Amino acid sequence: MDDKFFDLNLLRVFDAVYRHRNLTRAGDQLDLSQPAVSAALARLRTHLGDPLFVRSGNGMRETPRAQQLAPAILRILGQVEQDVLARQAFDPRQAARSFTILAPDIAEAMFLPPLLKQLEVDAPNVSLKTITLSREAAAAALEEGKADLAIGYLPDLEKPQYHRQHLFSASHVCLFRNDHPDIGSTLTLEAYQGLRHVLVRPAGREHVFESHVDRLPWRQNIVTEVSHFMTLLPLLQETDLVATVPLDLAVMLARHGPLRFIDAPLPLPEIVVHLFWHGRNQGDAAHQWFRRWLFSLFSQDRVGRSQMRAAKENG
Repeated sequence: MDDKFFDLNLLRVFDAVYRHRNLTRAGDQLDLSQPAVSAALARLRTHLGDPLFVRSGNGMRETPRAQQLAPAILRILGQVEQDVLARQAFDPRQAARSFTILAPDIAEAMFLPPLLKQLEVDAPNVSLKTITLSREAAAAALEEGKADLAIGYLPDLEKPQYHRQHLFSASHVCLFRNDHPDIGSTLTLEAYQGLRHVLVRPAGREHVFESHVDRLPWRQNIVTEVSHFMTLLPLLQETDLVATVPLDLAVMLARHGPLRFIDAPLPLPEIVVHLFWHGRNQGDAAHQWFRRWLFSLFSQDRVGRSQMRAAKENG
């Protein structure tokens, strides 16, 4: 018999017979019939060139060769159990682990500050890295392990090999400077059409509002286009431009500058934000903790309450 194809399950049969000295009880432990245990033991005897166990009264008695092999076989099985089959444990307060998050600039600016603040409390030795890639490269980064998670509106990742978890959905609002001369507490569609707009077209990524603008039956007065959402903060403070952006982004920017926002006067689709990860990380204990932890910080209910408070303060 070719030893290159040795069945390691035979070691489990040896262990069960050695423990019980009885083929029927060994079969009960292994969930095998007595004939199946006998057949496996016959294969093992052929491999090792020794009877290993011989009948003695109502049971089995090990041979000297079996006594010699028993400690090594028990050690091998114990190591497999410990190093291969045992569930991983992850202690965030003790673990030194780095996670890489794939996120556009809007998600990076929104999520990173509260993440780092909370990490100091929950997992002081865990570090974070964020990367921004085109939608074509995002899938490859998760598949190749260059990123652990992706956060955002990423419809290209809605494929079977990627898992996803819904974080929150955000409506669109109009964002502008506090003392804008042409905008009061409300905004009609006619007034909206007459305003000067800035449009964000993220490089390598498609944005919901950008796609919607291209399908409008009337032409929006777009004065300038930019590639990054964070450019809006200085731009809107210094001009009378208006940006139509997701509510969560407006909340953040209004917190850091003299800006305010009101509901957009036209029906717009919601931005649906998910966590995405590759299937290879589904069972990893550290990854599971990180996903649960992110969800607890940014899930729909928590974000929704925060946005409602901010909207009231803004209004």
